[in-house]
Amino acid sequence: MSAQTNLNAEQLQLVESLTQTLSQDQLHWVAGYFAGLDAGRGQDVGEGADTKEEHRKLAILFGSETGNAAEIASSLHSETQKSGLTSSVHDMADYKVRKITEEQDILIVVSTHGEGEPPQPAINFFEFMESRKAPRLDGLRFSVLALGDSTYEFYCQAGATLDERLASLGASRLVSRVDCDVDYEDQAEAWIRSVLEELVSGKETGSGQTAYLSASPIPLARHDKRNPFMASIVENIPIVGTGSSKATRHIEISLSGSGLAYEPGDALGIVAENEPVIVEQLLEILSFDAETIVELKGASFSLVEALAHRFEITTLTPRFLDYWTMLSEANCLKRLGQKENAAERAAFLQSHHIADLLCKFPVEGVMPQGFVSALRPLQPRLYSLASSLSFAPDEAHLTIAPVRYELNGDWRNGVASGLLAQHKAPDTQLPVYIQENKHFRLADDDAPIIMIGAGTGVAPYRAFMQEREARGSTGKSWLFFGERNFRTDFLYQVEWQDWIRDGTLDRMDVAFSRDQAEKVYIQHRMREQARDIYAWL
Repeated sequence: MSAQTNLNAEQLQLVESLTQTLSQDQLHWVAGYFAGLDAGRGQDVGEGADTKEEHRKLAILFGSETGNAAEIASSLHSETQKSGLTSSVHDMADYKVRKITEEQDILIVVSTHGEGEPPQPAINFFEFMESRKAPRLDGLRFSVLALGDSTYEFYCQAGATLDERLASLGASRLVSRVDCDVDYEDQAEAWIRSVLEELVSGKETGSGQTAYLSASPIPLARHDKRNPFMASIVENIPIVGTGSSKATRHIEISLSGSGLAYEPGDALGIVAENEPVIVEQLLEILSFDAETIVELKGASFSLVEALAHRFEITTLTPRFLDYWTMLSEANCLKRLGQKENAAERAAFLQSHHIADLLCKFPVEGVMPQGFVSALRPLQPRLYSLASSLSFAPDEAHLTIAPVRYELNGDWRNGVASGLLAQHKAPDTQLPVYIQENKHFRLADDDAPIIMIGAGTGVAPYRAFMQEREARGSTGKSWLFFGERNFRTDFLYQVEWQDWIRDGTLDRMDVAFSRDQAEKVYIQHRMREQARDIYAWL
């Protein structure tokens, strides 16, 4: 019987119409898709054929604080589908951890938060896995991609902890753990290729063909951190009074024409740029020509462009310290690299910027390409959105306190906050995108909420109140707010008072720590209202 006779005339016409519109890559993808579909159904090849061996169950788990691990997990899931495999994706926050004994293969993507801790949404998962209740997992295969920031002492510790614990429970590694710094993209892509090759190697798909492993790049979203939207600044004003010890600003950004949407609780990502004065300082210290061409991931840039827009040039990282130790051959830097001096090394990294290191340990004849290769890519900065699209369509509002501090005798500024405070006037443009935060959401319209925000931490609660006003929510709302001084630092005071008057906000307790001899903070106000807080809960 020919292959065609397995299809009726209508089905055959549909298949031929489809294939005529597909590229070669798309044909590969469709072949893999139907092969995986066939394997999943366990259909017979023909009369009298044995039932095919089903693929092992594949689960993808992620633990994410800012969304990077979730993004990688989504890309991994897409790639498994292209490879003819069937996988499921689970946020550790929602995963029924006791069901882990039912899994056969697990791929884990997890970030490290703070000083070696797992992401907040994944804490319950970690607590169970590290407890005595955790089951034996003999027969389970796994691999871990760990995300972290090498400027912290316990770099990628959450991933390392989970990797070691799974092995101790009897699970075996498909591929060794990969630890990624903030510039994780290339390593993450290589890890995805490695685990998929391991999963599909030597296996037959349902069609009798080797599963197709796609090498095509994962398509970008319309606007994300790799493809930001150039938004216009509408307003950029200080919102503290004369004499305040802070310089907090309210910034309004137009999203008109972007197609970007967000919910209260989400963040705005800003693709930052370095201060021109820092760029000039490095060029001068190293005697570099600003127009020298350097390479980054196959693209060419002038050195001044690379230092201004492509690389972190302030924070001193372990990678750059190792590079400069090699060039300078300074004994004191070599000593910092010894394992027993880890605490001293961490303190040195915290108390020095890259420019400080270059000045203290000068080196002649540094090659520009080698220098930028030791830097890590400039990362976007995330700020909680202080607005609701229901209240202010096509707008994104931010509440930002510029970071400014003294270090080694000089005043230093935060990369993005300093840029916004000093250089971004109305009508200038800013590359932005939305970072979803599904673990921080406004409750249902009729649910009571207690909001606790100190300083700029009150920003998302302004968004919550705007949303509740726009929706006519009936749930009670209670705000605890704290800052330094009532007269100069009561952020959005008039708005809170308006919401109190119209009933959108039911209660507000404030703490201004510097208005009396004995400092008073939010926690003091909460203790005073302990009985009512308990009643609301």
